[in-house]
Amino acid sequence: MSHATYADEIVETIYQAAQQRNTGIARRTSEYVIQKMSEGKAIIAIAGDGRFAGFCYIETWEHGGYVANSGLIVKPEFRRRNLARRIKRAAFDLSRAKFPDAKIFGITTSAAVMKINSELGYMPVHFSELTTDESFWKGCQSCPNYDILQRTNRSMCLCTGLLFDPKDDKP
Repeated sequence: MSHATYADEIVETIYQAAQQRNTGIARRTSEYVIQKMSEGKAIIAIAGDGRFAGFCYIETWEHGGYVANSGLIVKPEFRRRNLARRIKRAAFDLSRAKFPDAKIFGITTSAAVMKINSELGYMPVHFSELTTDESFWKGCQSCPNYDILQRTNRSMCLCTGLLFDPKDDKP
């Protein structure tokens, strides 16, 4: 069975989580999620009975100089099992394997995601240290907090920027 069959559920689960938490999140389409899967740039967790459990994808910017791990979601019935941590670790490892010299970053309003990222070696940074690729920032337009980002010339938002720089990684 193709994982593409889960795309609509993934998109809807991300959207519902953003609504429930009243947080901003860039809205993605099912076609976008399917594209990430077909490129080998997605992590999907499927329960033993075939139900969708969680998801995350990676996106590259500035010719592979930056990689974003985005769209992390775990269905409510699978939460509190460290699944988000395992998915995020898998996305991080995939990013490092595919783009070993890239800086890996994310933006989030979630304290849980910030904690997971910190455990992986990410550091909080000013948005100016993230990609300058206009395509990335255009993706924020569907977020309800986009006006804050726009009014501050991309210097502030409700999200926190987090960055892993492989040059700082200590083996």
